[in-house]
Amino acid sequence: MAHASPQLPADPPVPPAIPADGKPEDPELKWLREVYQGDDMPQLTFRAVAMGLVLGAVMALSNLYVGLKTGWSLGVTITACIMSWTIFKALKPVLGSEPSILENNCMQSTASAAGASTGTTLVSAFTAYLMISGHHLPMMLTMGLVFFLAMLGVFMAIPMKRNMVNIEQLPFPTGTASAETLRSLFTAGETAAKKAKALFISMGVGVLVAWLRDGMSEFFPKLWALPNYLPLDKWFRAAGLEGPATVVDSRGYTFSFELSTIMVGAGAIMGIRVGVSLLVGALLAYGVFAPWMHHLPDGHGGMVINALGYRGIVSWTVWGGVSLMTTAALLNFFMQWRTLVRAFSGLAGLFKKRDANAEEDPLARIEVPTSWFVAGVGLAGAATVAIIAWAFNIPVWLGVLSVLISAILAIVACRATGETDTTPIGALGKITQLTYGALIPQNMTANLMTANVTSSIAAASADLLTDLKSGYLLGANPRRQFLAQFSGVFMGALVSVPVFYMLAPTPDSVGNDRFPAPSAQVWKAVAELLGKGVHALHPTMIWAMGIGGAAGIIITLLEKAFPKHKHLIPSATGIGLAFVIPAWNCISMFLGAFIAWFLEKKAPKIADQYTVPVASGLIAGESIMGVGIALMIAVPGLLAETSKTHPTLVVAIEWLVGAAVVALVGLFGYGFIKREKPKGA
Repeated sequence: MAHASPQLPADPPVPPAIPADGKPEDPELKWLREVYQGDDMPQLTFRAVAMGLVLGAVMALSNLYVGLKTGWSLGVTITACIMSWTIFKALKPVLGSEPSILENNCMQSTASAAGASTGTTLVSAFTAYLMISGHHLPMMLTMGLVFFLAMLGVFMAIPMKRNMVNIEQLPFPTGTASAETLRSLFTAGETAAKKAKALFISMGVGVLVAWLRDGMSEFFPKLWALPNYLPLDKWFRAAGLEGPATVVDSRGYTFSFELSTIMVGAGAIMGIRVGVSLLVGALLAYGVFAPWMHHLPDGHGGMVINALGYRGIVSWTVWGGVSLMTTAALLNFFMQWRTLVRAFSGLAGLFKKRDANAEEDPLARIEVPTSWFVAGVGLAGAATVAIIAWAFNIPVWLGVLSVLISAILAIVACRATGETDTTPIGALGKITQLTYGALIPQNMTANLMTANVTSSIAAASADLLTDLKSGYLLGANPRRQFLAQFSGVFMGALVSVPVFYMLAPTPDSVGNDRFPAPSAQVWKAVAELLGKGVHALHPTMIWAMGIGGAAGIIITLLEKAFPKHKHLIPSATGIGLAFVIPAWNCISMFLGAFIAWFLEKKAPKIADQYTVPVASGLIAGESIMGVGIALMIAVPGLLAETSKTHPTLVVAIEWLVGAAVVALVGLFGYGFIKREKPKGA
């Protein structure tokens, strides 16, 4: 899935000055002289990296939870930016000095790397593998593969940085927005405080809703708790969609209102066009096609859709939704031929030999050296090829080929992100799936994991360049920022993989009402199609694929033909996504999108100031509490099993966790007690 991030216009690049000799000044030299402040301001400090790692762990868990819920990889850059500033402010009495804007950017980069570069692969390829194979890979193997893939993406971005960020000055809208947000936080104290307050209040609302809904029902079932869903029976029955006698409410067709702040917040960030498209897609999938297929004989004594509920319905709707999203993504990808041409024509520039002499290349001392790129790609590439060869029996030469293909496609992905703020992870993964469907037919695991290499590398590279763009605008030292980003990759893999195994211990724990895992549904469907062949599908599924594929092409062509009226054309991603997630998700996301749109029309200044912080807080609050509740359920059983064989380890873990909790509570408590009083108090 593409990253959903707030779309803020980038400032136009400043034209280089024209000296007396008539030759434009080198943009890199101009930046070094007028913008760079990495030598005069703290940046890569212990406190920035340490707090970035802690915040990154939280963001990684949040994105993992949201990904399993919605299939949408939500950009964490702006959220990390505001939260890092707020945490620094809260702990100022403890830290003893005001952090610099570059320290804040360093902390944000660390947190963003942990939250964005490792979770995407878990909620897509690895979840699809679990659903297809019926079991997990060994945890350490998964952790190693996740880490090395993210490491590959980070190191592959090194040669792209100078060309795309320094020379071409691609906008990277989210990176630009992040830099502007930090500037506003450091210059406009009242506005910054209001944004931070709104984010943390909404985060508290998300935490409270998740606890009242999931925590109370799990730990205090005899006391009052919020229900998970509010039925829509009245409207459901009025539309004539009531099923057989065994279906007693609208949940049979997933038509209910889910009490979830995550979906409302996600809808607010996605926008009204995607929100309306999700609602339309849900009405088509669950209000038209599902009832039709549930009453249509399959020719073998049953119905095309035998069982109602999300799992039963999505086994049919997924084919039309996947086809629609795939054709739209691929067509849109290849229609950006100018981007493709620029990407591949810039290959020579990426690896152009530069003189290491600091006098001839003043940026050599602050840019990431090419030797790091060679060493990092060599080590991570070899480790990746070895792991997939050993675990999935993929021939070494095909593993090497997947890394080479991924390197080329990562260049395209980074340029697409720089120009449009959208990383085409889904489309790039499908290209690799189709390629290996031809090279290794009927091998679903090879199909999944080679495509996983491509999507993971593309996501990590694009995330790094987005953060480097932010640092570039603020005058940060790119080498130090790279080290902060790289440290975040460690934390992301270390935290997200074990929690993923706890949230999704068995195939039955995903692809259901709680965790629909729509990204994995898409990957699984394509892998099964390439592995089993079209003949294994019911004829109605083939028709659904054909109609969905045609719809994706038509929508994409309409967008290109009528760009000024794009807001009136349905979103292919929105409609396709509605076919692979429950209707109650779509209803909640539409509600969030509608509220944000209405606020934007009636109070644009308030909307501009509060939409992103409030939506981010709602998402972060519920997802963090959701992960916490899941861990409270899973960890005791896990520790009980471990204590039988390693009792000392369990005791050590309990003491470490207890000490960490006490330290955090004491730190924040001290910061609260010793906080600065406002002037005049």
